[in-house]
Amino acid sequence: MSGDFLTVSGLTKRFGGFTAVDDVSFSVRQGEMISIIGPNGAGKTTLFNMLTGQIEPSSGELSFRGGIINRLPPHRRARLGLGRTFQIAKPLIALNALENVMIGALLHHKSVRAARAHAFDVLEQIGLAQRAFNRASELTLSERRRLEVARALALDPQVILLDEVMAGLNPTEIGESIALFHRLHRRGLTLLVIEHNLAVVRALSQRVIVLDHGVMIGQGGAEDMLTRPEVVSAYLGKRREWKPS
Repeated sequence: MSGDFLTVSGLTKRFGGFTAVDDVSFSVRQGEMISIIGPNGAGKTTLFNMLTGQIEPSSGELSFRGGIINRLPPHRRARLGLGRTFQIAKPLIALNALENVMIGALLHHKSVRAARAHAFDVLEQIGLAQRAFNRASELTLSERRRLEVARALALDPQVILLDEVMAGLNPTEIGESIALFHRLHRRGLTLLVIEHNLAVVRALSQRVIVLDHGVMIGQGGAEDMLTRPEVVSAYLGKRREWKPS
């Protein structure tokens, strides 16, 4: 792995009198696999939205590949290599799976033929090639989750931010998704993962960052973070389903 190439410094987001993310700082090295965890309302998705340009920070600085990106719009950040999925998959349901992925592929592949070939290759990578010509509206929840990942991968990202991409999946589908993300990681992709399932956190984390009420309350190895009293307390106080299994 190389040195830090994504750096978050004092990142803060206020909505009126409410502070959703409060002075968060951390660095990511190329090739890392990091989970960002915390109870509902901890500020995790708000943090992702600032990283990818959906919302502007109230203060703080974002650096990617040696340049400050605070003012860059989402498409400029995508071109630099930041890709993401969204918590609620919203494919273009009138288009088929291949066409959905082609839209992202056109960022770097200017001809329709090249974008189509790249999109099909991405669908093969994630095991969705057999559904390439099905409309997005015909896909199962698991397939829509994979399509969301494919749309992000079509951008040829260096970092991919995964926002609860396994929510609602059964254990078999979760296992298949974990295997997929390990394959992508072995190819050099950097992964930032928002996840509530602790088995997934353990499986996908070289490092865990914990947020609570917008504040980063810890970072470190998965076993260390998931057994720290302050982390357990943050979850138990808001999410009774916490099971450190």
